[in-house]
Amino acid sequence: MVAKLINQVLVEMTTSLSSNQLERLKFVLQQTFEKVELIEKTESDTENVDFSIIHTFLAAKRVEGCSEKSMNYYESTIRNALKAIGKGIKDISTDDLRHYLDDYQQRSGASRVTVDNIRRILSSFFAWLEEEFYIVKSPVRRIHKVKTGKVVKDTYTDEALEMMRDSCDNARDLAMIDILSSTGMRVGELVKLNRDDIDFQNRECIVTGKGNKQRIVYFDARTKIHLQNYLRQRKDDNEALFVTLLAPYSRLQISGVEIRLRNIGKDLNMTKVHPHKFRRTLATMAIDKGMPIEQVQHLLGHQSLDTTLQYAMVNQANVKMSHRKFIG
Repeated sequence: MVAKLINQVLVEMTTSLSSNQLERLKFVLQQTFEKVELIEKTESDTENVDFSIIHTFLAAKRVEGCSEKSMNYYESTIRNALKAIGKGIKDISTDDLRHYLDDYQQRSGASRVTVDNIRRILSSFFAWLEEEFYIVKSPVRRIHKVKTGKVVKDTYTDEALEMMRDSCDNARDLAMIDILSSTGMRVGELVKLNRDDIDFQNRECIVTGKGNKQRIVYFDARTKIHLQNYLRQRKDDNEALFVTLLAPYSRLQISGVEIRLRNIGKDLNMTKVHPHKFRRTLATMAIDKGMPIEQVQHLLGHQSLDTTLQYAMVNQANVKMSHRKFIG
């Protein structure tokens, strides 16, 4: 093994060194490796090293405050990419990643948004490898953001919200719809709320968002009344703000909220009824009525202003009125 490696080095240096220099190099290498035993690294050894690095990266992201859901997405995305490329982390090139993203899109029929999410995760991973000196330069640097078309997403109309409220056959669902529509909180934030988190006097509550960051959200008078009615009817001592309708009255989970809203939508023949749509509706309504975008950003708990702008869909009727006022 040692002799083979020395010969490989000498062959590579033949064009750069004279005969005397090659002889000297051969002597030095033989002396250096005389008492050294080299073991050829197998493919499984490389995989073990790579997976060890991935675990270290995930540990760093966990310290930064990433949620377990995000961590799982990071891990599966990186592992799938490495497995498909079939090379060690240090040997992956920009072309390898370009071909992987292209093949993934062609094979799975994934949207450009999904492909760009994969690119973004790989960019974060390889940038971290560069910062930690595992690699010299990230191969994702020259892979630019995937261009995605802008899709106008639906929001709830005032009529749709009233129809959902009228269709509620229990105080819990009514209070749940009201608090989602008036605060714009995430469904994950909703299910974490406890009774003690609600300040009825000031009509506000503290929610814990992504990265365990807390912020204050506000609700209207109608939400206050319906929340109080719901809590007065409760017969359990669970600290959770929203619980299941049947004993043992455990804390309501995200899936429970999604299923209940989906069923309400089916009963009303309404499509795409889900908790996140309340959040987008609030953002659109707030901007439409003149709330400064920075305040909407704080209300929704967004770290980037660009994220807030993606949530807010401008009311087309107002665009038409403004066109007639200023142009037509």
